[in-house]
Amino acid sequence: MRFLFYDRVTRIEKGVRIEGVKSFALSEEYLRGHYPRRAAVPAGICIESMAQLLGWGVMHAHDFHLAAIMSLVEGFTLSEPLLRPGVLGAITGEIVTTTRRDSLCRAWIDVDGRRVATLDRMIFTHFRPVDAEALRRMFRYYSGWCPEPAEEGS
Repeated sequence: MRFLFYDRVTRIEKGVRIEGVKSFALSEEYLRGHYPRRAAVPAGICIESMAQLLGWGVMHAHDFHLAAIMSLVEGFTLSEPLLRPGVLGAITGEIVTTTRRDSLCRAWIDVDGRRVATLDRMIFTHFRPVDAEALRRMFRYYSGWCPEPAEEGS
């Protein structure tokens, strides 16, 4: 993963919901030369933030026995098209349905209690075989997630 577009996972309800945060800082590399007169967080970065967090949520729901790759996005709305860097986004992703083959999800980003971005439909295709323990280690490293003792075996 070259760029990580969330800072950490803050809550997980296995198979249901994943929550995390992203500080959209002015120092982010993707903003260099982007919108030179007035810095704004690009819509694609909001989508990628939600996709990365939800992807981990899907893999966590399946005990890391699969890789989840975003294959479709529909119904994206950015209610603040000039979202200024320097804000902290609270990202929430929900798994609507999940099967052996794919997962249907939705997500949103809130800033200071305002909904700034929503994604009505995101489909992840599942791939196997994977190294479940390696994915679990990557998730812990990238997300800052410390599982509950009961979750250790999953």
